[in-house]
Amino acid sequence: MPETSIRIWGLVAGYGLFLIPLGILLWAKVPLVSKMFIGAIRMTVQLLLVGFYLQVVFKLNNPWLNAAWVLVMIFVADVSIIRGANLRFRKLALPLFIALLIGIAVPLLYFLGLILRLPDLLEARFVIPIGGMILGNCLRANIIGINRFYHSIAQGEKAFCQTLADGATLAEATKPYLQQTLQDALAPTLGMMSTIGLVALPGMMTGVILGGLDPMTAIHYQIAIMIAIFTGTTITILLGILLTRRVSFNDSGMLQKNVFKS
Repeated sequence: MPETSIRIWGLVAGYGLFLIPLGILLWAKVPLVSKMFIGAIRMTVQLLLVGFYLQVVFKLNNPWLNAAWVLVMIFVADVSIIRGANLRFRKLALPLFIALLIGIAVPLLYFLGLILRLPDLLEARFVIPIGGMILGNCLRANIIGINRFYHSIAQGEKAFCQTLADGATLAEATKPYLQQTLQDALAPTLGMMSTIGLVALPGMMTGVILGGLDPMTAIHYQIAIMIAIFTGTTITILLGILLTRRVSFNDSGMLQKNVFKS
């Protein structure tokens, strides 16, 4: 069997691919060159640090340490969503964190316990990468969803106020925005589910195949993880809106301006 690991010089050669987008950006005079270099440096440093840390975590395989790392990932996602949606961290951080925690825990524990039937649900080599895959997809969808929900209400403030004035409760007045938010935020995941395997081989499936298992086993993994991702995404968006809504509107049902960054 040929050697398939990427050694240091192979990785250095991989950076050579940057010459192609660099040439395109310079030729088109697109001001993204510095951001490309910064992004590449940050990616490299962050992944190397995480790689060194995970080597220790996988070796120790301590359930408490594994759970703590998952919580750290959720917290980082929490911060990223709030920043991406241009909202205030202090106002919405806790309810959104709770929504992410529940939305990740439900499909993750179901996947590990009922699908993989692991005796140890917090085994490092399963809980961290699978939790990361679910959380990563939830992150993108929640940035779209949370942003769309609050900014749509703010932009349509007159129509929203009229709905409240006509006697609607806060839940009734925000329901159309919630429906549209779920539709918009879940659309990319549904699109990926509809074209998976035809347009591209996704990460889970590719990883299992590269790990030496047969394609059918990889397909079983991918089907299960896609269902877990869609479930987690749906839960986190819904709970994220419902829980943050409790602290974002005043007693009259009006959206408070201090939920947005000034």
